[in-house]
Amino acid sequence: MTASAERPTTAGRTLAVAATGTLLVLVAFTTPLATLPATAAGVHAGAGAQAWILSGMSVGCAAGLLGSGALGDDYGRRRTFLAGALVLVGGSLLGAVAADALLLVLARIVQGLGGAAIVACSLGLIGHAYPEGPERARATGIWGAALGAGVAAGPFLALGLQATTGWRSAYAMTALLAAGLALAGRAVLVESRAASPRPVDAAGTILLALGVSALLAGLVEGRSGWTRPATLALLLLGGVLVAGFAAVEHCGRYPMLDLGLLRRPDFVGALFAALTPLSARWLSSRVAPRTQLVAGLLGCAAGQLALLGLHPGDPVVRLLPGLLVAGAANGVLNAALGRQAVSSVPADRAAMGSGANNTARYVGSAFGLAVVTLSVTGSDPDPAAVLHGWNTAVLLTAAFSIAGALVVSLARERATTREPEAVAA
Repeated sequence: MTASAERPTTAGRTLAVAATGTLLVLVAFTTPLATLPATAAGVHAGAGAQAWILSGMSVGCAAGLLGSGALGDDYGRRRTFLAGALVLVGGSLLGAVAADALLLVLARIVQGLGGAAIVACSLGLIGHAYPEGPERARATGIWGAALGAGVAAGPFLALGLQATTGWRSAYAMTALLAAGLALAGRAVLVESRAASPRPVDAAGTILLALGVSALLAGLVEGRSGWTRPATLALLLLGGVLVAGFAAVEHCGRYPMLDLGLLRRPDFVGALFAALTPLSARWLSSRVAPRTQLVAGLLGCAAGQLALLGLHPGDPVVRLLPGLLVAGAANGVLNAALGRQAVSSVPADRAAMGSGANNTARYVGSAFGLAVVTLSVTGSDPDPAAVLHGWNTAVLLTAAFSIAGALVVSLARERATTREPEAVAA
């Protein structure tokens, strides 16, 4: 076989493993959404613990994404991807045997840390395997479709396993599939890293992980009351730690996140779009990424607004059109975000760009959940009052999507010179 034929084969296998890993992470992420009542009963979790079970993986992902992306760029994306798969195995096994809510929450956080390494390095591996252009656009479109497929399939798979063997089997199955992912990655993936590896930014990594964790913990606790001392303390601590991270990155010689990238409108636009929560496969190669981001965000807003105006007694099918529109728009948005996460940073920082983009995604998801929960559950328990809170939440989320589209539309792309990166076998 010629070298030109070998590269597409290797690239295709890399894409298959990277996309499968991303799908698996999102399946694990959405598992508790469908099994929460049975899970809460099994580990004796109250309302506060249930909120943490739902959000624990968000905390782990957001805390670990940027750090694992930087480690992947400097010390090997394949190595970091495989390590993430093994951590996901451990977290999933811990969830399968958790006897109480605290242990299950810790398991979810560990799952998030493992998932962070998989998601961050999956895009870095794709960026290395595919040259910039239509091929990479199609590849990141498939990656975005895998992300959406994981979100859609996770709850159904969890429900099916719960009905046959109990809610714990979803965690056991995730552990088994993650072990298979590690074996496949070891056999298929080719190592890649930056041309000039840099020392680990230990201070930045710790400050960011603790800061993001504190902020997300504050958002979770805020569901029980935004003026509670614990909520305010966590949010304040998170803000201080993130500010400390920014100071360290600005002054450090080898920053984990190059703050100079924040002067790139395309990078900022992709981050802002990620803060708002298979058709894109061919669309991404024919439409500019910025146009896709704007269209995806406006499509999300349209789908959200279609959910407005619910009344007691409305059939469930009333939600279907809006959910379909929002789902299709998210497919376009995810594909464009994957492409921009790689193309808006220097070639040897692809995994870092993916980590930054997905950190914004998970922080945005946690913030969105907090806004919706506060709007709905903060109302009177009367059905009419709950639906009024729902309508308020719909308007708020649609406003965020429209604001995101406006920011992205104003972020003009700027051409940059991308230097080749080194490859280590």
